[in-house]
Amino acid sequence: MQRHGRKKNPYYKIVVADARSPRDGKFIERLGFYNPMTVPATIEIDRDKALEWLQKGAQPTDTVRAILRFKGVLFRKHLLRGIAKGALTQEQADAQWATFIQEKETRVELRRTKTAEQKRAYHVQVSGSPKPAPAPVVEESPAPAEVAEEASVETPIEETPPAAPVEETPVVAGTSEEAPAAETVETAESEEVATTSEESPADETTAEESAEETSGEEPSQEG
Repeated sequence: MQRHGRKKNPYYKIVVADARSPRDGKFIERLGFYNPMTVPATIEIDRDKALEWLQKGAQPTDTVRAILRFKGVLFRKHLLRGIAKGALTQEQADAQWATFIQEKETRVELRRTKTAEQKRAYHVQVSGSPKPAPAPVVEESPAPAEVAEEASVETPIEETPPAAPVEETPVVAGTSEEAPAAETVETAESEEVATTSEESPADETTAEESAEETSGEEPSQEG
């Protein structure tokens, strides 16, 4: 394991290296990552490559051996040994190893959730419950359809109160109001009479002329 990070805040790289090389020196291959400062500890490792190096004879350190046991690499090596001896079939070994990995991942997830809840409760106890942030007020512009509907709605017209009924005065037959009409009829008749009387002298003149002509024609006929 190669140590990295700051003072009192380390993290480690899980590597395959020669036993004669220094701790943080040259290495052959990197297998994973380990951070013990988180709760639970963060472990990322390639199980297939780690199992391959174990089968080649690599000897893990005590910390790396605990990590490989926790991640199920040593358990898988044990199952493969049982398959080689004929104690288990491949299907049985795969089922057992899958069940083991699922249980481990479930425990880790529960531990992570519990730690987050404890941390949240601690912050609430120290500083009190945080006030909820006010939601931003967003003014929504009216849609074009709504604007058109508002424009189409006519403003109500105030109804004027009905006027008071006017009392009709009774008209009496033969009153002085009808007299001017009768007078106009009489004046029109008098005007017609005047025009006929004016035309009568012309008729008389025409009659006299016709009489003279007849009187003048008679002597000529006699002679």
